[in-house]
Amino acid sequence: MRKNYLLLILVLALLAILGYGYVTTMDNRKNTEDIDPIQEQIKGMSLEEKVGQLVMAGVDTYENDLNSARLLQEYHVGGFVFFKKNVKDANQLLSLINSLKETNSVNKLPLMLAVDEEGGRVSRMPSEFTKLPSSRRIGELNSDELSYRLGGIVGEELKSFGLNTNFAPVLDVFSNPQNQVIGDRAFGDNPTLVSKLGIQTMKGLRSQNIISVVKHFPGHGDTFVDSHVGLPVINHDLNRLKSLELVPFYKAVENKVDAIMLAHILLPKIDSEYPASFSKIIISDILRKEMLFDGVIITDDLTMGAIVNNYDLSEAAITSINAGSDMVLVCHEYAKQEAVLKAMQTAAQTGRISLERIDQSVYRVLKLKGEYALSDRSIESVNPLSINHKIEVLYRDFPSLKP
Repeated sequence: MRKNYLLLILVLALLAILGYGYVTTMDNRKNTEDIDPIQEQIKGMSLEEKVGQLVMAGVDTYENDLNSARLLQEYHVGGFVFFKKNVKDANQLLSLINSLKETNSVNKLPLMLAVDEEGGRVSRMPSEFTKLPSSRRIGELNSDELSYRLGGIVGEELKSFGLNTNFAPVLDVFSNPQNQVIGDRAFGDNPTLVSKLGIQTMKGLRSQNIISVVKHFPGHGDTFVDSHVGLPVINHDLNRLKSLELVPFYKAVENKVDAIMLAHILLPKIDSEYPASFSKIIISDILRKEMLFDGVIITDDLTMGAIVNNYDLSEAAITSINAGSDMVLVCHEYAKQEAVLKAMQTAAQTGRISLERIDQSVYRVLKLKGEYALSDRSIESVNPLSINHKIEVLYRDFPSLKP
C-alpha cells in the first residue's frame, strides 16, 4: 500500500513538472509572438537616429558631396529627394544614388529615395528616356488601363535607378482654371475622374514596388498663388472640401494608400493660424481621426516660399511633427537642412517634441520601409532602351496619347 502511495505521489509530481513546462513553453511562445520587431528596432535607436528618420533632404549638386555625407553620417536622415538640378544624364544619376547608398552603410536603415515623376512638365528622368504625357492628357482619355500601365512604366523607370518613392500621383481637382501651378498636372476637374485615374496610377507604381505619395492634401486645385513663391489662401470650409477636394483622398485612403503629402495652403475657416502642412486640425483631426489614415504623412518642401517667407523654418518643422506629420521635406540648401535637424534634436531633448510623438512617426516610417523591403543595394547599370520600348508600345496602343 505504501509503495502504491509513493508511486502515486511520484506520478503526480511528474505530471506537475510536465504541466509547468508546457505552460512555460506556451507563455514563452506567446511572449515571443507579442514582440513587435519594429518596436524592438526603435528601442535600439538613439534620439539622433530617430529624429533623422523624420527628415528627407535634398542634394545641392550632381554629386554626393561633403554636405550630403554629413546629413547621413552625423544626422542619419531618412531619405533624399532629387530634382532636375541633380540630373545630368542616366549614368550620373545612377552614380549619385549608388554613392548615397554606400555612404548610408554607416546607418542601420535604408534610404527613401524619391522624385516627383508625374509626367508632362514635372519630370526628373534623364533625357535618355522618352517623355510621358501629362495627367491632364491621361484624364482626357479617361482609361483605367492607361493610368495603370503608365504608373507601372514610371515605376520601372524609378526602379531602374534604385529609386523607391514617387511623389505622385497628383490628386488635386483642377477646379480653378486660373490655377497654373497645378494646371495640367491634375487629371481633371471632376473628383470622381481624379479619384479613379489617380488610384490606378498609384496601383501601377505599387506593381513595381514603388511607394506612392499622393498629393497635395487637402487639395491644391483652387489656388491662385504658387506655394513655391507665396502662401495660397483658400476660403473653403470643411463641408466644401468634403464635397470636392477631399473626395480623391478619401478614395485613396480606402485603397490603402501608403503616404500622403501635405500642401502649404492656409484655410482660415478651418485653421486661421497654420497652413495645412503644420495644422493639427487638418493633420490629426481631419486626416488621422476623421479619415482614419494611419500611413505616413509627409510635408511638401519646407524651403518653399510659402513657408520661408512667412514662418520660421525650424519652428515650422517642429510644429508639423507635433501636429502629426511623420516626415518633413527640407529639399534645398544644406544650412537650412542642418538648422532644421539641430532644432528638432533640441526639441526632442527638451521635450518640446515628446518621445512618444517621435516614436509614433518613426514606427510608421520604419514600417513603410519594411513593407517595401527598401534596400541600399547598388544598381550596376541602367537601360533606358527597354523602358522606352514599353512607352512606344503604349503610344501605339493609345495613338491619340502621343504628343
